[in-house]
Amino acid sequence: MMQLLLRTLKTTIVGLIVFCSLIFIPAGTLTYWQGWTFVAVFSASTTMIGVYLALANPTLLERRVRAGPAAETRPVQKIIITVSFAFFCLMLIVSALDHRFGWSQVPTWLSVIGNALVALGLMIDLRVFRENSYGASTIEKMEGQKVITTGPYAIVRHPMYVGVLIMVLGTPLALGSWWGIILVIATIPILVLRILDEERMLRDELEGYEAYQRNVRYRLLPRLW
Repeated sequence: MMQLLLRTLKTTIVGLIVFCSLIFIPAGTLTYWQGWTFVAVFSASTTMIGVYLALANPTLLERRVRAGPAAETRPVQKIIITVSFAFFCLMLIVSALDHRFGWSQVPTWLSVIGNALVALGLMIDLRVFRENSYGASTIEKMEGQKVITTGPYAIVRHPMYVGVLIMVLGTPLALGSWWGIILVIATIPILVLRILDEERMLRDELEGYEAYQRNVRYRLLPRLW
């Protein structure tokens, strides 16, 4: 447990340093309240998730810490996750550059809503983790894994990605940038590819998943997709 907590703390600190670098270096200033507020909201939300998992489900926390292209076992997912990380980092950089050079103006109230979306998206993921102890960061079938059909999984088949999409949408708004929205739009096809490949794996390897697909028709957005 202690080793896991230390690894999680290390990951959190490294992530915070990277986030701040991607935001404040392109912004060219530390006088960027939108940047500080976003970092605070994101850090507080992810820390809350980490603490909850450490106390309630350390096995899942271990699975969540093991993330990134190197951790993926499917070659296509290595490519997808690499591109996804690159696009998210680029979204932070573009949003910060937007602040620096004044390319667009986002009202303060909308930046506040953006931070609310960031927190909401991450709390949706926390709700998913409470329902699904197999919610790893990587696409692979876990030993003993079963189809989850309750909670948010009764509404859409991939509620974790709903949370991710809401969080990503809120990020450029929180940072005060309209231009960053372009990168959000660019990430949607990548997310779709990840979901389609994940479902292909689940149909092939997870008993009962095809029946679940018939019962819960929508992957991400009810009545849309």
